[in-house]
Amino acid sequence: MLNAIGLQNIGVERFVNDVAPRLEDAGAVYVANIYGRTIEEYEAVARRLSDLPALAAIEVNASCPNVKEGGIAFGSNPEGLSGLTRRVRAATEKPLWVKLSPNVSDIGAIARAAEEAGADAVTLINTIVGMAVDPRTRRPMLSNVTGGLSGPAVKPVALRMVWEACKAVKIPVVGIGGIQSAGDALEFLLVGAAAVQVGTANFRNPNACVEIVDGIRDFFVREKIFRLDDYRGKLILP
Repeated sequence: MLNAIGLQNIGVERFVNDVAPRLEDAGAVYVANIYGRTIEEYEAVARRLSDLPALAAIEVNASCPNVKEGGIAFGSNPEGLSGLTRRVRAATEKPLWVKLSPNVSDIGAIARAAEEAGADAVTLINTIVGMAVDPRTRRPMLSNVTGGLSGPAVKPVALRMVWEACKAVKIPVVGIGGIQSAGDALEFLLVGAAAVQVGTANFRNPNACVEIVDGIRDFFVREKIFRLDDYRGKLILP
C-alpha cells in the first residue's frame, strides 16, 4: 500500500472526551500514537493524554514520511530524535515508545539515541518513502508526489532493521512492517522483537490480529515450545 493521507485525525481533545471513554468501557488497554509539527505540540499532546488510566503507553511518531512538515526531520538523525525524545519524556510519566524511520543509514544508532534519551521501547519500522507515476498522464499518482509504502513488500527491510535494533539496545523493540500472518510475526519474534504491530493487513482482513495470535499459539503447541522467551531472539546464525 502506497499512501499520502498524512496523519489526519479528530485531535487530542475529541479523542480524550469521545473515544477514550468508549475504549475504557470496553475494557481495552491501548497505546496512543502522537504527532506534532513542533516539539511543543508533541509535549502538549503527551501531557493531555497522561491522565487517561487505560492508556498503556504513548508512542511518539518521530518519522512519518508522508507529511510535509515535522516528523521526518525529527527522526532522520540521532540528534533530532534525542532532543524530541527527551522533551516528551519530561512531559509524561506514561511508558514512552519511539517509532523509528527506516529512511536512515544506521538504524542501530537511531535506536540507541532514543534509548539514551529515555525511551522505554522503540517501534520500527515506519513506512518507506515511495512513489508511483501514471505513464499516460505523465503525472504522479499521489498528490504529495511521494508517500509511505507499507505491507508485505517492506517486510524484509523491516525484519533486518528490527534485528539490528535488537542488537543495539537493551530496551524492548516492537517489530512493524508487512506482518500478514503468524509466520510473519514469528520471524520478528525470532530476531528479538518483544512484540509486533499489524497495520496494512487489517485493511484486507479485520480478523488478522486474532488469526495471528491463534497461529502463534498453534505453532508453539506443535513445536512443543512452552514459553515465548524460549523462542524470542533465538535466531541461529550461520
